[in-house]
Amino acid sequence: MKVKVISVLEDNYMYLVIEESTRDAVAVDAAVPKRLLEILRKEDAVLRAILTTHHHWDHARGNEELARLLPGLKVFGADQRIGALTDTVTHGQELTFGAIRVRCLFTPCHTSGHMCYFMWEDDSPDAPALFSGDTLFVGGCGQFFEGTAEQMFTNLTQILGTLPKDTKVFCGHECTVRNLKFALKVEPENEAVKEKLAWAKQRDDEDLPTVPSTLQEEFLYNPFLRVTEEPVQRFTGKTDPVEVLRTLRSQRDAFKRPKERPNPPAVLAFHWGLFGPFLDKK
Repeated sequence: MKVKVISVLEDNYMYLVIEESTRDAVAVDAAVPKRLLEILRKEDAVLRAILTTHHHWDHARGNEELARLLPGLKVFGADQRIGALTDTVTHGQELTFGAIRVRCLFTPCHTSGHMCYFMWEDDSPDAPALFSGDTLFVGGCGQFFEGTAEQMFTNLTQILGTLPKDTKVFCGHECTVRNLKFALKVEPENEAVKEKLAWAKQRDDEDLPTVPSTLQEEFLYNPFLRVTEEPVQRFTGKTDPVEVLRTLRSQRDAFKRPKERPNPPAVLAFHWGLFGPFLDKK
C-alpha cells in the first residue's frame, strides 16, 4: 500500500492510502475535499472510504461534501459527532479494503470518541502504519480536552505502545519541532532528542513533513512514552507514571506560549468546530 502525506490547513495532515494493485483508496481525516480529489485524480485512484479519528472540524470537515460528491462512500469513526458518519466502529474491530487490513484502536482522551487506525497488508514486507490522529504525535501527545491522564497513559502504554516497534507513525498535526524543544527541556542530555530535533528543524526549514516516525524511535525521544525513565521523573518531580504524564502534559501546555496565542475559549471553539460555518463561507 502507498501512503500519501497531504499537508492541509495550518498544520494538519490528512492521508490517502492506496492499494496499488486495484487503485482503490482509503482517506484518513479528510479535512479538505478539493485537495483530496485533486490527488485522487492524479493518482488515478478511487476513494472507497474515509476513516475519521475524531470529530474536530480540522479533521472531519470534508466528510459531508465528499459523501455528497461520492454516493455510497463509507465514513467510519467512533463518535456520533463525526459528520456524514455511516459506520460506527469499536475497539479491536477489523476492516478490510482489498488487501488493506485495518484494526481500530479506541484511544479516548483528546476527545471522548477518538479512534486510531492500525493498517497493514498481509504477506507484505512493508512495515505497518498507525494513523494516530491527535493521540500520539512525533515527540508528543494530544491535549486532554475530554479525558484524563489515566486514559492517555492507557492509550500510550497498553494500546499504541504495544504495537510492533517498526510501525510507522502518521499523526494528525505537524508540531514536531515544538514537541522536541519541550522534550529537550525535559531531558537536556538525551542525544536522541538532540538528533531528532536538528533533523526536524531542517525538514521544517525545507517545508517538508516530519512524518512518519516509527514507534521504536518514539520510545527514544518522546517524553510521554518515557514516563518511567529517571530523567523524566526527575523533571516532573513525580514517580507514579500517570502523575508523571499528567505533569508533563501540564508543562507542555504552558511551554513557550506564543505572545499572540488565541485565548482558551477561542481555541476550544475552533477545536469544537464552532467557526466552521463562518470559514466555509469564505
